[in-house]
Amino acid sequence: MSATDRERDLRHQIAQQITAQGAVTVAEFMRLALAARHLGYYASRDPLGRQGDFITAPEISQMFGEMIGFWCVDTWHRLGSPSRFRLIELGPGRGTLMADALRAARLAPDFLGAFDLHLVEISQPLIATQGQALGAYHPQWHETLDTVPAGPAILIANEFFDALPIHQFEMTSSGWRERGVTLAEGSSSDDDDVAFAWTLLPCGPQLAFLRPVHQSAKPGDIAEVSPASMAICDQIARRCSADGGAALLIDYGPAKSGLGDSLQALRQHRYHDPLQDVGAADLTAHVDFAALMDVGRLAGCACFGPLTQGAFLRALGIEMRAARLSRGQGDEVASEIANALRRLIDPAEMGSLFKVSALAGPQLSDLAGFLND
Repeated sequence: MSATDRERDLRHQIAQQITAQGAVTVAEFMRLALAARHLGYYASRDPLGRQGDFITAPEISQMFGEMIGFWCVDTWHRLGSPSRFRLIELGPGRGTLMADALRAARLAPDFLGAFDLHLVEISQPLIATQGQALGAYHPQWHETLDTVPAGPAILIANEFFDALPIHQFEMTSSGWRERGVTLAEGSSSDDDDVAFAWTLLPCGPQLAFLRPVHQSAKPGDIAEVSPASMAICDQIARRCSADGGAALLIDYGPAKSGLGDSLQALRQHRYHDPLQDVGAADLTAHVDFAALMDVGRLAGCACFGPLTQGAFLRALGIEMRAARLSRGQGDEVASEIANALRRLIDPAEMGSLFKVSALAGPQLSDLAGFLND
């Protein structure tokens, strides 16, 4: 089935659900658009790289994954160097981050001999690419974290939470209403080119997830919550607390909860209307790090951050790594390394918008990169 056919079938599937059951919440729309089996954006394609819709930090430079690799080795030592542990990545992309991390981890051969690699992924095209990049480490794939065996674990989630569904609530003159998606006027589920439109719905039970700061909302303000993100964070935190482990969460969003509409679509590296070309564009929203850290604390975890990505990578030594990679290189290569470093840590690039947090078992009081947090 061609990409065009998949996208058409996905839009018809969403339209048929709206016709049968009424308008869907933003969260349900995101879930269908991104993860519908065989049809959703992530389930059916490789969206990364210059030919795709966006580029993640591991694709910018090997230095990003190498810093994560050093962090994993250091964290393993802080956990007491368990002889067997699970190394888990949520949403591993092309496997680039993990491949770079494990190459850097060769400095600690005992670490390399101690882990079982587990990758949580729903995209068959990306699973094939991950197999090529990481086949030497005999990865095991999972659709969800639930099937990863219990035991000590180090978990990485880079640009994973931003794609999980969010509920949006709009304050009106008569109180909160939930934002939803319906068929545009005159559009039908039978149309070849189905069109969608925003609508307002009665609030569902997810209204209970609003944060204290949201109580200051005025008419027209938007509040966002992600019960899906909080549920996965709770699962991660309980594993870390019960079995011993740590999780590194890297994504974009504010350090504190707030108001605002952050839902966005990306197609071919440009911002796009979220209701246009459904299934052909990525949908993401800012991650509420404060909410995730509150979930971690309630589960008994030690919580670290959020720090800016720039501060975290600097603390791990990325500038020294860049200098070493540049040593003896020509001007062109040295310039490429400098530009990649700038994109990763400069506040005007990824350095400030992207944040880094960590969860760990309560026995850990320090983690690399967060020592001065």
